Amino acid sequence: MDLMRWFAGVAGLAVLVLVASSILGSLVVPRGLGSALVRVLWRSMRWVLRRASAPFHSYEVRDRFLAWLAPAVLIAMLWSWLAGLLVSYGLLMHAVSGISWADSFREAGSSLFTLGFASGKRSTLNPLDFIAAASGPVVIALQIAYLPTLYGAFNRREQEVTLLQARASQPAWGPELLARQALVGTVDELRGLYEDWERLAADIGETHSNYPVLLSFRSPRPYRGWVVALIAVMDAAAMHISLAPSAAVVPSARLMLRSGFTALREIARVVRIPFDPDPDPDGPLRLTFEEYAEAVAHIQKAGFVTERSAEESWPHFRGWRVNYESIGYALARNLDAVPALWSGGRDFPHEPVAPQRPIDRRPQPSRDHPS
Repeated sequence: MDLMRWFAGVAGLAVLVLVASSILGSLVVPRGLGSALVRVLWRSMRWVLRRASAPFHSYEVRDRFLAWLAPAVLIAMLWSWLAGLLVSYGLLMHAVSGISWADSFREAGSSLFTLGFASGKRSTLNPLDFIAAASGPVVIALQIAYLPTLYGAFNRREQEVTLLQARASQPAWGPELLARQALVGTVDELRGLYEDWERLAADIGETHSNYPVLLSFRSPRPYRGWVVALIAVMDAAAMHISLAPSAAVVPSARLMLRSGFTALREIARVVRIPFDPDPDPDGPLRLTFEEYAEAVAHIQKAGFVTERSAEESWPHFRGWRVNYESIGYALARNLDAVPALWSGGRDFPHEPVAPQRPIDRRPQPSRDHPS
């Protein structure tokens, strides 16, 4: 019996350490430590929601199901931590007092959830009772305090993603962003956009690597998504630099690109997406030259002034895109993002969704002439 109590004590202490490390790594320590528990919960909840949405072929319906992923993970995190604490304190109380298993877990639940009832061995269990009684409210308070941080980062992210819709439609696509600015004569205004997204990329890299559950918070509209928008802005900046290297916006575009792929790499380290930290600029891309050449023709038709042809600019564009394509595609797949152009494949059947350009309703010159 003494050996059994010793094993129960060791097991209870081990469970307590694991649960505490998961709580601290997820809610307290801002170092992107991550948590195996959170990864397991995320994969499990995603699998359930994807299976539930599988009979529906509409992306809008799939997105509606997957919108519950982040809230489900948050609730599951809290209950998993509380259950882990209940198990650890139950094992420890059995080891310390020698009372029955039923009474040990009854005592643990009483203390953890501060219900006020207990067994008859209060003199032995008082120190552990106080520790358990403090643990439950502390974990719940940390989870509550965690939510404003999450929603603050979510709101900052979605504000820029929503603003991008006016410039690039939805789903976002880099060449369409350049084409639409050329159509309305605001190409020079892209400097401000690149500067805004440089700061946003840095913010995303910091918040989404420290609090990975943010990755699963979906945009309020099905055809918007932060990872697709970030890829689109980076593609636009890379094309801008490659096709018009003397443009005034080139310095801000370069800074945006570096901030963007640095943010993606920070996230990739936390969610364990492999990547090459120093890729060969001549390395292969999943995006083909034919697709790129069609996009160049698309923006030229819209009036975008180019200094290089598609053939001349391709090596420069490829040298930039090789830094972020693989991570961007992997994140878009893992997050079941809208299947936009130039954003890779998905784990569900789909056709790439092209951005919808609004109808040009500007008044046309009158053909009537005075007699």
